[in-house]
Amino acid sequence: MLELNVGNISVQRIIEAEGPVFLPEKFFPAATAEAMAPHLHWLQPKALDPETGMLILPFQSYLLRTAHHTILIDTCIGCGKNVPHRAAWSNRTDQTWLNNLRAAGVQPEEIDYVFCTHLHVDHCGWNTTFVDGAWVPTFPNATYIFAKEEYAAAEAGNTPIFQESVLPVMEAGKAKLVAGDFALDDQVWLEPTPGHTVGHVAVHMASNGERAVMCGDLIHSPVQCAHPDWGPFVDIDSELAYQTRRNFMAGSAESGRLVLTGHFPSPSMGHFVAEGDAFRFDYLED
Repeated sequence: MLELNVGNISVQRIIEAEGPVFLPEKFFPAATAEAMAPHLHWLQPKALDPETGMLILPFQSYLLRTAHHTILIDTCIGCGKNVPHRAAWSNRTDQTWLNNLRAAGVQPEEIDYVFCTHLHVDHCGWNTTFVDGAWVPTFPNATYIFAKEEYAAAEAGNTPIFQESVLPVMEAGKAKLVAGDFALDDQVWLEPTPGHTVGHVAVHMASNGERAVMCGDLIHSPVQCAHPDWGPFVDIDSELAYQTRRNFMAGSAESGRLVLTGHFPSPSMGHFVAEGDAFRFDYLED
């Protein structure tokens, strides 16, 4: 399923790519073959490719249309970017994401707000495009919302990702630095969810008594439902990320709110359910 409603808010996935990406033990140091064995029967073939043994991950954005705003949450990998640590993501020319946005009935000029849960390459890449020899905001009429702590950390790192996908937005006067609990209005607001990065945030939405939240990268794979302590090697603070992840899943299970994940396999959306000391994820039906 690619589209649903949260009250009067339309929610649609804009997918850049989906497929086998990482071996579990390479992404989650604790995910040894022995530790993974009890989970293969329920992870395969949806979340784990039986042929390659790799985790199946989508790279995607969420398009929200409220009564007042058209909003993007995260902007995937993008094209033409310099990604030293992952050659497959460098200098991409694939326009699938942009084509899918337009197929959803939205032109880049129609986006009012861009929310980045954090500033890793696969969540901010389409923030900018290369035009006439310079990186410029892809969404010229949008305000880009960055958490202050996240921006400060990215600025201090000054990586090619920051230089190509974040700094040009600031220099164009299109960025707004906000607190981790910033609220756009009574329908869309942020929650600080640190650990994966310093200023990572989740994006909440509510309308007509219905609630949902886009969790970004505080959890990457459904195997972490069974093992909330399994953190990816990319978490900047593994213990804090674990506490954030567990608290988020417990809160979501208790409230029954819909969760829009960043990287769970399609359809990516569903509900966390408590199971003893761990959890499971019940996907919405395709």
